[in-house]
Amino acid sequence: MTGARRAQGDKLTETEAIERAKQGDGEAFKVLYDLHKRRVYSLCLRMTGNTASAEDLTQEAFLQLFRKISTFRGESAFSTWLHRMSVNVVLMQLRKKGLPIVPLDEATEGEEEGQVKKEPGAPDERLAGSIDRLHLQRAVDELPPGYRTIFVLHDVEGYEHNEIADLVGCSIGNSKSQLHKARIKLRELLRMNRAEKAGKR
Repeated sequence: MTGARRAQGDKLTETEAIERAKQGDGEAFKVLYDLHKRRVYSLCLRMTGNTASAEDLTQEAFLQLFRKISTFRGESAFSTWLHRMSVNVVLMQLRKKGLPIVPLDEATEGEEEGQVKKEPGAPDERLAGSIDRLHLQRAVDELPPGYRTIFVLHDVEGYEHNEIADLVGCSIGNSKSQLHKARIKLRELLRMNRAEKAGKR
């Protein structure tokens, strides 16, 4: 039965593709690329806010995958492993470009952080509809690079502050402070956007 399905041109499973790609099978690697390219691209886009950079970094992430797939041991899900590798590729590029992680000028862990905390993926009543999502994406793109990196890693990708500190090479306090500032800046940008929209009416 399996052989018959293969004969009809069915694709490899992810597990089979991983094993074959480790042996240097180009077709198997293409299967992995097709399975994961969208997710890797959207991660790169969220972290850089730039489509051209996101395309380049997606290619770079898959080049890294090609070089390093033999080191994948299956201790975590393949998608998790690839995701972390992609995050590292983006962070390396941001460091090369000299886009600084915004320095910790004051620890501002105040009441506002508590107000923003919500379950990941829970609907936000203040942001409804696809137009608001577009405004939110634009606002995230306008954040300074350091803020945007921390915001995307924590609030979008779900990394903990200790993991972000390891990935980015900053302290946990710095990560928390930048996330707090990024959220404040984001609210400012969204408020300005709403005021502009109201002014055009």
